[in-house]
Amino acid sequence: MINCNHIYYRYHKKQEWILDDFSHEFKAGIHLIKGFSGCGKSTLLRIMGGYLPADRGEVLIGEQQVKPGIDYWRRDLGFVFQQLNLLPLASVSRNLELAASLAGLSRKETKVRVSEYLAKLGLEGYEKRLPTSLSGGQQQRATIARALIKEPSVLLLDEPTSGLDDLNTELITKVLSDYISSGNRVAVICTHDSRLNGIADEILDFNQFLPVESHLVDLVNKNA
Repeated sequence: MINCNHIYYRYHKKQEWILDDFSHEFKAGIHLIKGFSGCGKSTLLRIMGGYLPADRGEVLIGEQQVKPGIDYWRRDLGFVFQQLNLLPLASVSRNLELAASLAGLSRKETKVRVSEYLAKLGLEGYEKRLPTSLSGGQQQRATIARALIKEPSVLLLDEPTSGLDDLNTELITKVLSDYISSGNRVAVICTHDSRLNGIADEILDFNQFLPVESHLVDLVNKNA
């Protein structure tokens, strides 16, 4: 599980809190965080991953309730950023192998898992291709394969199906659902995509945390 305890965060000390005393327990299962752009979804995901320090509060991970650290990043966390971040000069298989190596997997186990997850995500035959030679959907599936290769207990995904067609989305949701349900694992997904609702154990509406920008309301009313 992931416990967020009284999280506060803002981008500048003169701005309002983007996260204002946020507390929530994310148990095993799939949790969707939904809301308008700017409501704090991606910010919370980076804080939960330990990549961004909260101004106040803490995040505690797992049954032992420890703070995120190096071991968590290497072995227990699979993170998919919006920007994908595949290494452009490394082949698809090499991208997965490097993630497996950091997690401490043996060569034999790495080889087996690379084949397994590329097959599950429809990327057989693309092992030696560079990311730039793949379509957008293929790159997204390769990124998810890289996150899954170490079989982490925590998956954090930022808009994993953004801009993808129904077929790519259906495959990704199936793989994620099967993976999370096969063990004591938790996935937190930031998304605008209603096609993911069917696999969710919980949906959090982050619009309630978004400060209303009155000047935008005035502009909308003016142009109505």
